[in-house]
Amino acid sequence: MYDFLGSPGSARVSALGGSLIGVRDGDIAQVQQNPALSNDSMDMNVSLNHIFHFDGINEGMIAYGRSIDTFNLHVHGALQYLSYGTFIESDPIGNAIGEFKASEAALLLGASRKMNERIFLGANLKTLLANYVGMNGFGMAVDVGLLYQVPGKNWTIASVLQNVGFSSNSFASASDKLPLNLQLAFTQRLKHLPFRYSITAHHLQQWNIRYIDPSSIQETDFFGEVIEQNEFKSQVDNLFRHIIFSGEFLFGQRGLFNLRFAYNHLRRQELKVSTFRSLGGFSLGFGMHVKRFQLDYGLGFYHLEGATNHIGVRMFIGDNW
Repeated sequence: MYDFLGSPGSARVSALGGSLIGVRDGDIAQVQQNPALSNDSMDMNVSLNHIFHFDGINEGMIAYGRSIDTFNLHVHGALQYLSYGTFIESDPIGNAIGEFKASEAALLLGASRKMNERIFLGANLKTLLANYVGMNGFGMAVDVGLLYQVPGKNWTIASVLQNVGFSSNSFASASDKLPLNLQLAFTQRLKHLPFRYSITAHHLQQWNIRYIDPSSIQETDFFGEVIEQNEFKSQVDNLFRHIIFSGEFLFGQRGLFNLRFAYNHLRRQELKVSTFRSLGGFSLGFGMHVKRFQLDYGLGFYHLEGATNHIGVRMFIGDNW
């Protein structure tokens, strides 16, 4: 339960592989990724994002930012939601007796503060709600983020610990674990090319994140002996499952048009079909700024069935834009 907390909150993040924790600009949707990114350029900005999943599943996020100059704070709020759609309710022998819905949501409140010329700290507090066939779930979680940026330099180092907390529900005897995620990222904008890249390491709290299917058939040699897996190859594969490579081309004087792409090795390995080639793990998209609006589109390839489309609109409702 609450696995949707690990979903990309914005179309921009979808295009960039599912994580972007080190870019501090005016995109208020980024506070869902790292609260330390909240800043005064997000003041009175509203972001609306929606993911078009398969079979009537809807997911999205609404975010808003505000600066409080008196306390040198940048505060923000967001609502992240996931509706699984409508299901047929059946009795024990399979007769349809009605319908039910399932949904989850997270209400996020947070703030960031500039500690000195180089260090920014931020935190999010999340209230988690779930509803399944009239039965409810509840939880609380905290994100803590840090950003290190040298004035005048084109690179940043960022880290965030997401979803530290608890959850409980009325339909299971044990509490569900929240999707804990410790991330570390390096981001740099090139000096002579309008391009910014990020290398993000995720799920650092657990080294081995390779999933081995217990029902998979073991390979054997001519004599029927089980072929042992190459340990070095397995460790290299596990290492790259922790890493997301992403990049943005920033065209125009203020980067008013962006082209984005990324590769997520964990996503590709977990959802691949060995007998078919696919674009699983790759993602791409674009962003376009027009006056008070920013339009973003992300296309994430997960498996052979197709890709998810993610659309986002950011609106500048303040006077200074």
